[in-house]
Amino acid sequence: MSGETELSQLIRSMSATLVEGLYVFVTLPHGSRPDGIEPRMIFEEAEGTTLIVLKSQADALNLENEFPCRMITLNIHSSLEAVGFMARIATELAKHDMGVNPVSGFFHDHLFVPDGREQDALAVLKEMAKERGSA
Repeated sequence: MSGETELSQLIRSMSATLVEGLYVFVTLPHGSRPDGIEPRMIFEEAEGTTLIVLKSQADALNLENEFPCRMITLNIHSSLEAVGFMARIATELAKHDMGVNPVSGFFHDHLFVPDGREQDALAVLKEMAKERGSA
C-alpha cells in the first residue's frame, strides 16, 4: 500500500493547485470516442462512457456537455485505501454551498468544482489544512 492513510495527516499536509482550463463532463456511447480528444478522465458506465474534457475540445467536436468546472489537484499522495478524506472535503465544501465531483488517481485526488467557485474552494481547503495543523 502506498500513500498516506491517516486522515489528520492528509488534511494537515495537503495543499491544492488550480489546474488551468475549464472542464466539462461528456457522455458518449461505448466505443465512440472521437479522434483527437484528450480526456482528463475516462470512466466506463453501463449507460456509456463518461469523459472529463476541456470545454474547448467538447465545443470544437460539438459534444453535448454539462457542469462547467475547474479542476483542483490535492498535492498529497493519498492512499487509495484512505478512509474519510474525500468525505471530509466534500462535507466542508457543502457547508459553503458548493458541490464537488472528486476523482481519485493513483497518486492524488482531484476535485472538479463549479466554474466561478474555484477560489472559494481553494480558500476552504487552505483553511482546513490550517485548522488541522494547529489542532
